[in-house]
Amino acid sequence: MKEETKPPAADTKPKLWNINFFLLWQGQLVSALGDVAYSIALGFWILAVTGSTALMGTLMAASSLPRVLISPFAGVVVDRSDRKWLLVTMDVIRGVFVVFIGIASYLRFIEIWMVFAAGMIIGACGAFFNPAVSSIIPDIVDKRKLVQANSVFNIIQTASGIMGSSAGGILFKVLGASFLFLFNGLSYIFSAFTEVFIKVPKIIHEKAKLHFFADMKDGLRFVWHFRGLRTLITIAGLINFFAVMGIMLILPLFHQEKHLGPVLYGIIMGFFTGGLFLGFLFTSLVEFKPERRFMVFSTCYLLMCGCMILLPVHLYFPLMAALVFLTGFVNAILNTFINTVMQLTTPQDKRGKVFGLLTSIAGGLMPVAFALGGVLAEFFSIRLLISASFTVVLLCYLPMLLSASFRRYVQFDPVRQTLQDIV
Repeated sequence: MKEETKPPAADTKPKLWNINFFLLWQGQLVSALGDVAYSIALGFWILAVTGSTALMGTLMAASSLPRVLISPFAGVVVDRSDRKWLLVTMDVIRGVFVVFIGIASYLRFIEIWMVFAAGMIIGACGAFFNPAVSSIIPDIVDKRKLVQANSVFNIIQTASGIMGSSAGGILFKVLGASFLFLFNGLSYIFSAFTEVFIKVPKIIHEKAKLHFFADMKDGLRFVWHFRGLRTLITIAGLINFFAVMGIMLILPLFHQEKHLGPVLYGIIMGFFTGGLFLGFLFTSLVEFKPERRFMVFSTCYLLMCGCMILLPVHLYFPLMAALVFLTGFVNAILNTFINTVMQLTTPQDKRGKVFGLLTSIAGGLMPVAFALGGVLAEFFSIRLLISASFTVVLLCYLPMLLSASFRRYVQFDPVRQTLQDIV
């Protein structure tokens, strides 16, 4: 009698959870919680000390500028480095500088220039850290579980966002900025400690290792080769410019309106992250067929724009909370689709460069948006500026909506297609 054989490994049900994935996301849980509390404390601290939305916008611009300028080079470094130790180093550097800000604030020798310098260092470290994380995820989970991996990873980050956003405004009033700055710094250090134990596969290069600038050029050539990816990255720059301008004005809107204030701002940001949480949970449980991705993507994008255009029209808090919650929900679906398709279509030795390039181009105009939004708010109605910003975001989607190459790219199915099918 013939002995029964086990089915091949490829046919076994893929598992999402493993020790490496667990270590990566639980480290991010703590640092993400600290980030939310820090950003809320920083925004209200600047407004309390200076009363200037222009200065707040300039600080945000200074923090994001290094990330934008460094990202194309950082992506190449990611693809040429030991990614685990790159994560550890970036978290340690951020932790040390933010702890210093917390101590300086507590001992009352803090200066505005210190906050600017720390913001620039945090932004520079993020330029290396974020592409490294995006590059690592496909290497520590089964590709068949990549959508779920991105969703679950983001669930942890948004869960911390719910707690941080909901409590941030209250903690700022009760404990002050010093505590929140210190908490964020220590969260980075804790995250660095847990990352030491992650096992990350070494990058296998498809061709002989190129020198630095040839390697960067190779990444640019890869992006240019795919029309859908090229369209996504290019239009994302315009979309982010106006979306960032609108979003950064929500905090001064709450500061300006007496019936709103920092506590309700923290709560409404909790609603946003709650929407993100449920959106990521939804995408982790529901399997979207590749051929339906573009329709779902477009619907979510239109809903997001509509909600944010309406947000400042009637400053009735329950309505604003509902609109922000729905915005978070559809944003989660949009981000999951984009990250997953980019990871599926990008070879391992090019992921850092591609995600670095996305960060640079999509965020290239963000510093200008922060600064311009802050200055415009000194002369025009903040409510009008928020609605106008997201009206332009809505119009920016038209080229993507009409692009057949972008549709093919978003609907890529690795089971039935090769990369040549979406060129």
